[in-house]
Amino acid sequence: MAAPMKIEAVITPKADSKLAFADGSKRYLLAAQRQGKAAGSGPLAGANVLEWGLHDVNPAAGANANGYLVFTTADGDIAYLKYQFRAVRVPGPDGKPRFVANGFWETAGGTGKLKGLRGGGTVQINPKERRWVLDGELVSSN
Repeated sequence: MAAPMKIEAVITPKADSKLAFADGSKRYLLAAQRQGKAAGSGPLAGANVLEWGLHDVNPAAGANANGYLVFTTADGDIAYLKYQFRAVRVPGPDGKPRFVANGFWETAGGTGKLKGLRGGGTVQINPKERRWVLDGELVSSN
């Protein structure tokens, strides 16, 4: 039976690599490796999280990103979640532009007690705070 899951994590840079366009557009491609700690509910709560992502950012228009979140529990079990999101510019409360980032995630694999984990849901990201919120459902085959 599928169980609700909600995870929040602040993910900070570990080893980002950036290709900056030299055409004056301020566009860049970011190969992101970021880490954090998952808090919330479900089998991934308390796990360390590592992002492996590719972010295509055009500050004038928005961003597209996809990649994997690797959750490692204290017991060494691993869950791989694939994500994709789109960020768009909107006016902030102070009139300055800000990004709103939303997308989805789905399970992609696992080891140990997390092997056979299946599910998916939504992802919401606050780029300024580097906070990721994953909502959805997970079901374990174990």
